[in-house]
Amino acid sequence: MDRLFDAHRVRPSREAAPLWNFRTLDEGGLESPVKTLVPGVWETLPRLRSYRGRGVFEQAITCGGNVRFLFGGVSFRAKVLLDGQELCSHYGAYTAFEALAENLPFGKHTLTVEADNRFGEDSALHIPNDYYSYGGITRPVMIQQLGDAYITRMQVTPAMTPEGWRADIRVWVRSLSDVPAACYLRITIPGLCEQGMPVRLQPRQETMVHCAVTCPDAVAWQPLQAKLYTIEARLEKDGIPVDDLIDRFGFREVKVEGQSILLNGKKLLLKGFNRHEDYGAFGCAIPVSAMYEDLSLMLDLGCNCVRTCHYPNDPRFLDLCDELGILVWEESHARGLSEKRMRNPHFLEQTFLCTREMVQQHYNHPSVFIWGCLNECADDTEYGADCYRQVYQLLRQLDASRPVTAALLERAGGLVFGDSDVVSVNLYPQWYYSGATGEQIAAKVDEIHKNGGAGKPIILSEIGAGAIYGYHDPLGESKWSEERQCTILRRQIEAALTNENLSGILLWQFADCRVTEEEWFDKRPRTYNNKGVVDEYRRPKMSYMLVRELFRR
Repeated sequence: MDRLFDAHRVRPSREAAPLWNFRTLDEGGLESPVKTLVPGVWETLPRLRSYRGRGVFEQAITCGGNVRFLFGGVSFRAKVLLDGQELCSHYGAYTAFEALAENLPFGKHTLTVEADNRFGEDSALHIPNDYYSYGGITRPVMIQQLGDAYITRMQVTPAMTPEGWRADIRVWVRSLSDVPAACYLRITIPGLCEQGMPVRLQPRQETMVHCAVTCPDAVAWQPLQAKLYTIEARLEKDGIPVDDLIDRFGFREVKVEGQSILLNGKKLLLKGFNRHEDYGAFGCAIPVSAMYEDLSLMLDLGCNCVRTCHYPNDPRFLDLCDELGILVWEESHARGLSEKRMRNPHFLEQTFLCTREMVQQHYNHPSVFIWGCLNECADDTEYGADCYRQVYQLLRQLDASRPVTAALLERAGGLVFGDSDVVSVNLYPQWYYSGATGEQIAAKVDEIHKNGGAGKPIILSEIGAGAIYGYHDPLGESKWSEERQCTILRRQIEAALTNENLSGILLWQFADCRVTEEEWFDKRPRTYNNKGVVDEYRRPKMSYMLVRELFRR
């Protein structure tokens, strides 16, 4: 399943069978086809640990009529064909996309997906980086039967009013017919309200339906005290249900007032981690049980927040955060791009695509309290700063209910402190820089205040130190020892949590993650970013108990 609950009761929807035929197309690949599991990454196959190229997945399916193939994620270029005819292509590993086949004859068909994780000039976001760009169909594939119209998405925006909680609801319906059609849309929040309205669909167009309901008996969603509501949109013709979409949301409101981030009127102090979608045994195709393990460990550590560095996460992970009441900073894909890379002719197009898909697909998750973008890109140049402002503008157009931010690289000359709602900075005192930790944090805060960020909340979006699991040096505390990591983390956390100018701290990082060899082999021992408090198999380092002690004070 692509969600942790049934998203449809009317629309026939099933997950594709997990076993697919698979072959490679490029040098260094397989000598002959094999069968492999989907979701999955080809790096888990013995001969493809570092394969960068194209892979072809095929499966025979039985279907007919109007069929929607919903792909949760393919890394990172995708081409989808049915019976040899191309249905669609998509760029980006971390957002869902659909392929539609209309008026198919009922019977057996061959679904083919070509995935491609090669770097190249056509890819501005997926580049050699401080994390690994895996290859494969990495999230679930759903096969859905459609009629002449279907509900594409819906958005619920909660707000507190003098009369109680209010839900602003928008539903989009797409027509697959060549003629106009009249139908009825029924919207239900079980236990709270029901509302219906007629809808006139135009041929081959998407129609947005809007309504607002007041729910005085609604219970608020709170951090670590999650109250979720189901919303059901049902499309009817002549009184007969023909399609539906079910989602979940929570009544909560995020605001920025002065130097504070407020959730339901209460000031937030964020204590959490950055987390990559990467697990030693699974790559980025992480099963729900392992996602839950990560969140259970974070809760044990005393966390209330997680950042999805540096791309949108699997919606099932967000579902778990919704259920557990863990706050999420979610961000669109980009990391460490220089001005030269940002001038790639595909950069803004691909950034806008990922940003738009992220917000539209994950809008209803109450755990997502802030949108981020463009981690450590060239905010110190005029061109780069203009790109930041364009993405901020897009985020605000897509969602005016959440603040926006970006994790900026610690360096002098930042030009966008005044443009985001929340200022965030990545700082590594005593790991990359010498000097007293508290003084470095204070100096950065002072720089932010003097360059446009005065009066805004500030988050330490990354701070941390590395250690290789099992390497100990209790006498010398050399770098990469678990002892040195503990010493540095203690100083960083204590300094950050006692600085009244900060709204929170997100440690880099939760778990060690694989990096690409290209450009990174000489910077990261084991070709891993080793700054986790657990390793890639979630074995705790000494720093685990230290963070637990400090976060739980």
